[in-house]
Amino acid sequence: MSAYEEEMETAGNLGRKLGLNRRQFLAATTGMAAVAAVSAAGPMKSAAHAANGILVPPPRRGIILYTVRDAITRDPLTSNLASGFKAVLKELGRIGYAQVEFAGYAQHRNAEGGASLESVEGARLLRGWLDDSGLVAQGNHGFIPGSWPLNQADLDRFKLHLEIANILGMKHVGTGSDPTGSAYKADWDVAAEKWNTLGQIASEAGLKLYTHNHDVAYSFLLDSGPLDAQGRPTRSSGIRRLEYFLQNTDPKHVWLEMDIFWAYVAQYKHKTFTAPDGSAQTQIFNPLGVVQAQTMRFPLFHAKDGKINTGTANGYDMVPFGTGDIDYKSFFSEMGAKGYHNPMYEQDNAPGGTANPGQSLQYAALSYNNISKLRG
Repeated sequence: MSAYEEEMETAGNLGRKLGLNRRQFLAATTGMAAVAAVSAAGPMKSAAHAANGILVPPPRRGIILYTVRDAITRDPLTSNLASGFKAVLKELGRIGYAQVEFAGYAQHRNAEGGASLESVEGARLLRGWLDDSGLVAQGNHGFIPGSWPLNQADLDRFKLHLEIANILGMKHVGTGSDPTGSAYKADWDVAAEKWNTLGQIASEAGLKLYTHNHDVAYSFLLDSGPLDAQGRPTRSSGIRRLEYFLQNTDPKHVWLEMDIFWAYVAQYKHKTFTAPDGSAQTQIFNPLGVVQAQTMRFPLFHAKDGKINTGTANGYDMVPFGTGDIDYKSFFSEMGAKGYHNPMYEQDNAPGGTANPGQSLQYAALSYNNISKLRG
């Protein structure tokens, strides 16, 4: 029996003791209902995953749909491969994934439901497909208003996205972009003000608002030293941009999804800065340390693997999860708050194009298998 089959059997046994089928049990264990139910049922083997050293238990194994975007946007009339949301969600559920993160609501126009499901009606359709596939929606890289102060049109669309998230059963809603692409403190101050406001609106809707990082967000903030011709600072006190953002946003309303791959790229790329006195300083970034310092502010991760390649600017090549050099065993073992985080497998370059149109779903299966094997 495989490790996955053993875990499914354990889930089934526990579920039966609680009067739930396996799918209901796995869905329930993503929230507090399962915690209460397991506590009421006694110790049983509720610690089975921990005892077995499983680092990502079955209910926490997720994928962001950007990884399989080629399949979602594929014309179902011209391919016998899974195409469109309905078929792709079914296939991901068959592989074993328990949760997904959306990357927008667009699919091929010939797929059931049409080209865009960014609506209340579309969300209801998606929710039915999620339920049928045994999947839970955990978050979305969706719409974040660009305007500040907010204009009414942006506010209305943002609130629509919150309504869609609630229909889909999400606990989180976010974006795939950094809060700002600027290097300057003043712009990050504005971003913090904006996100505090948006985060409070999301909290009132029962959702956690999160931002996502690329490597540049963990480069050094320009906040000191001589000013340039536009009156902007040219040197750094040594704080990284996203760390400054964390310090200046309300932990009750603003959350983060660390893309672990891009955090390791930052470790490779962003090592030095010019201090206020003009001296060159070296500071190696520690992605795990950032999470350990405030682990509850990272409810989601992008579990994206990389193979070291110092011949490239990033220092890593993206590869299927479990085939790279990022030490996920240590990361997931040592980050704290076990059972709280939701790792979402992502691979930007998973689609194989016309040469291998099934590649992204093949990589999804391979990566799921490797995630399920992670032991502490």
